[in-house]
Amino acid sequence: MKLFGAMLLDELGARAAASPRRRAHYNVHADAGDLVQRFFVSMCRDSYIRPHRHRVRGELAMVLRGRFELLTFDEAGTVTGRQALGEGTASMGYELAPETWHMLIAETDGATFLEIKQGPYDPATAAQFADWAPSEAEPAAAGFLERARAVRPGGRP
Repeated sequence: MKLFGAMLLDELGARAAASPRRRAHYNVHADAGDLVQRFFVSMCRDSYIRPHRHRVRGELAMVLRGRFELLTFDEAGTVTGRQALGEGTASMGYELAPETWHMLIAETDGATFLEIKQGPYDPATAAQFADWAPSEAEPAAAGFLERARAVRPGGRP
């Protein structure tokens, strides 16, 4: 039996704060070959997850702590949807179909979610990153993240 409590979320939040990427993961599944991939992700407000899509598998995420904004996009990078998730919102999670361009933005430091995907993990098909958004390593990523915080459906960050 595995039990998960507030201490795990506290540890993940601290690891995220100390990480250059400003996020931390904790895998529940044993290895990449498991048929169900389950993991916790804790993020700081300045962590940038480049817009991406999963070509062959969808994803399910449940917010456990804090607040996030989920943005969905069309092929050209126009925002098609914006959903507030977590504390103080009407939604506690989401499920996305394959081929949905999206990004998750932490609105609070230490915001944490549980993500579940069909396995096994295949790095070749895990994620396709949007060419209309900067990579994490590019200096433009911080500006893109800030514009994404403010953009509404019909606009582009």
